[in-house]
Amino acid sequence: MPGRGGLTYVGHATVLVELAGHRLLTDPLLGGGILHVRRRVSAPAIEDLQGLDAILISHAHRDHLDLASLRRLGDQCPAIVPRGCAPTARRGGVTEVIELEAGDRVSVGGVVVEAVPAAHDGRRNPFGRPAAALGYLLEGLSRIYFAGDTDLFPGMSTLTGRVDVAMLPIWGWGPRVPGGHLDPVRAAEAVARIRPRVAVPIHWGTLRAIGSQRGLHPVAPARAFADAVGRVAPRTEVRILMPGQRMRCP
Repeated sequence: MPGRGGLTYVGHATVLVELAGHRLLTDPLLGGGILHVRRRVSAPAIEDLQGLDAILISHAHRDHLDLASLRRLGDQCPAIVPRGCAPTARRGGVTEVIELEAGDRVSVGGVVVEAVPAAHDGRRNPFGRPAAALGYLLEGLSRIYFAGDTDLFPGMSTLTGRVDVAMLPIWGWGPRVPGGHLDPVRAAEAVARIRPRVAVPIHWGTLRAIGSQRGLHPVAPARAFADAVGRVAPRTEVRILMPGQRMRCP
């Protein structure tokens, strides 16, 4: 029987999830950056990201649905995306696209992928057509919640008792965290609502806008998140993974 697998924090919102013998990759961003936002750590080796069973896209923003990254991965597996994102994903060379809305479920081999809500503006362009953002709950031998980009929302507490590992965004790439996102303190409140066994901070330490964050240590947001979780949700273990590091699923 396949083991519980593990998680590799590739960087930003990109995580390689190995679960029930399957490999799923979230929001692949694999190049040197986007426009004025540049990668501050080494880019991943594409050969380490082969043999995927699915790609999960949380929303259409360019740092989450990156066409160049999809093209580098090739048409090796289906992409699971929010409703309305299929045409954009196909521009990245993906031929099999599965659109979901919150509450929908689809099986990827032995892993059940459930789309869950996210409080975030998911449209591709600032003045484009409104589009939803999603998180995903992955259920195999372990239950893993990938939040994508989100702020706190009332229904978050419905995940209580359903999550072993919560992968939560805690920062970004500039001097502040804009609305529709979680900062370390609000991400800790999300942990208190969900009550996972383990919380893994993502969406930090990978990108930097040119000229910003000169005085902020790259790991500072993750440490601030761990401290805040210790205050409001002390029963949850925080595991800080640097880009490229892997952990086993509990």
